[in-house]
Amino acid sequence: MKEKVLELKNVNKVFGHSKSKVHAVRNVSLSIDRGEVISIVGESGSGKTTLAKVILGLLKETDGQINYLGKHRHLKSSKDKRLYWKDVQAIFQDPFASFNMFYSVDQLLNNCLKLLGEPTNTEIAREKKKQACEYVNLTYDELYSKYPFELSGGQMQRLMIARIFMLHPKILIADEPTSMIDACSRSTILDMLMKLRKDKNMTIVFITHDIGLAYYVSDSIYIMEKGVIVEEGTAEEVILSPKAEYTKQLLDDVPTIQKDWIV
Repeated sequence: MKEKVLELKNVNKVFGHSKSKVHAVRNVSLSIDRGEVISIVGESGSGKTTLAKVILGLLKETDGQINYLGKHRHLKSSKDKRLYWKDVQAIFQDPFASFNMFYSVDQLLNNCLKLLGEPTNTEIAREKKKQACEYVNLTYDELYSKYPFELSGGQMQRLMIARIFMLHPKILIADEPTSMIDACSRSTILDMLMKLRKDKNMTIVFITHDIGLAYYVSDSIYIMEKGVIVEEGTAEEVILSPKAEYTKQLLDDVPTIQKDWIV
C-alpha cells in the first residue's frame, strides 16, 4: 500500500489586502506518495514557485490544509519548522543564491552534520563528507576549502545534491534546478536527482516551466495557470491526451516528446 507523505486540500495563498489582493495560489489540492516524482508545470507567474514555498513552509498558506505524514502540518514554533525542514528540503534555481558566500564547501557540509546533531571534526564526519561528494562525482579533498566564487554553477548544484544526500530528507522540492546551468551539466543534475530518488526512495516535487522535462522525470504532472491547477494526471495522460487549452499551448513548443529524449 502506498504511503501518502504530503497532501494539500484547497490551499490558497493571497498577497495584499482589500482591493489590491493577488490570488497567487487558488484552491490547490494534490496528493504525493512516498517515492513518487511529480511535476508542477507552468509559465512564469503561474504561481508554481509560490506553491513550492508554501509546501516548504517559507510562506504560510492563507487557508486550506496541508497534511504531512497523515497529520495536519503545524509550523508555529521554531522547533516545528526545524523538524519539518529536516524532512523537507529544497534545491533552487540559482545555486549561488542557495549557498552562503562566506561559507567554504567544508562549512556547507558541516552544517548538514550539525542539523543531524552529529559532530563535524571526527574521522567519521570527514568520511561522510567524502562519500557525499563522491555521490555527485566531486572530490572532497580538492574542494573542501573552496568558496562559491571559485566553483562553476554545475559544481554548486551538485554540492546542493550532496547536501541532500547527507540530510536524506523524505521530500525534495526542486525548483527549476537546471535552468541556470549549461546543457551538459543539466543532464548530469537530472540523472543525479533520479538516482537519489532510486537510492533513497525520495519523494521529489519538480517545479518547472518545461513540460518536456516534466514528462521525462515525472510519474504525475500538475499543470498550473494563474494559481489554479487546470489539469492533472499521469505523465502519459497529461502529455499524450491533454484536455486543458493551456496544456496544449505549453505542448506547442515541444513537437515530439519521447521518454528517451534526454540521453
